[in-house]
Amino acid sequence: MKTLNSPSAGQYIEDLLGHGRYTFQRTEAQQRLKTASMTTYMALHRLVKAGRLIMPRSGFYVIVDPQHRSSGTLPPEWFIHDLMKDLGRPYYVGLLSAAQLYGAAHHQPMEFQVMIPTRSVRPIKIGNFRIRFFGKGPFDCSEITEVKTPTGFQKVSTPETTAWDLTRYSNSAGGLDNVITVLSELSEKLDAKKLLVTVKRHNDILTAQRLGWLLERVGGKNLCVGLADWVGKKDPPLRPLHPTLPVKKARESQKWHLLVNAKLEPET
Repeated sequence: MKTLNSPSAGQYIEDLLGHGRYTFQRTEAQQRLKTASMTTYMALHRLVKAGRLIMPRSGFYVIVDPQHRSSGTLPPEWFIHDLMKDLGRPYYVGLLSAAQLYGAAHHQPMEFQVMIPTRSVRPIKIGNFRIRFFGKGPFDCSEITEVKTPTGFQKVSTPETTAWDLTRYSNSAGGLDNVITVLSELSEKLDAKKLLVTVKRHNDILTAQRLGWLLERVGGKNLCVGLADWVGKKDPPLRPLHPTLPVKKARESQKWHLLVNAKLEPET
């Protein structure tokens, strides 16, 4: 039973906000409220229905502060680190969501994209947004940085790893037509030496070929000198630029060992 010295659920979350905390676990709340498990669940459930909490996964709650209650949720970057810690999964914000942080998304991403090691996690839908998880085999090859948020920080792929991921997982980034547009804006944030290190770490020659061609197409020739030399030494077979389009009548790029079977131009 609730004791006289224990707060109500509403008081409890306001106290957390007062200390700069936006997430908590149900077991933690139960201990503080000094109530039975079901009683705690029902008290928190009422706050969820009132729009003061969201529950991205069972037993894990996010407090929606007053300034965000009209939208029904906090921005995912405010709580993604705590959520992934609760899941016990390594992660980084990647693909179009990372590109957006570097000012290169072009269009507002329709989902918050998170990269994890190969085992998948179901998408999480809250209100009008969705957190989507993408399994990446060579996850440990990724370079990651920490970006500050109003509640702490989030782990984000570096510009160079973002460029690699966008090219390798282009279907999850709106296709190569969209990727070339994003790269045209992201290229300003890329460092040629760091890019070459990233490509070598991943050691995926086809992705390197396509990335080099795309960057050169958007005017990033200075970024591609070392990359072109590395591809040339590998001497890969001719393969299509676009993975699903036919190669009949495709022109050959000897530099990148590609069959250019798509007309790709960045949006202006």
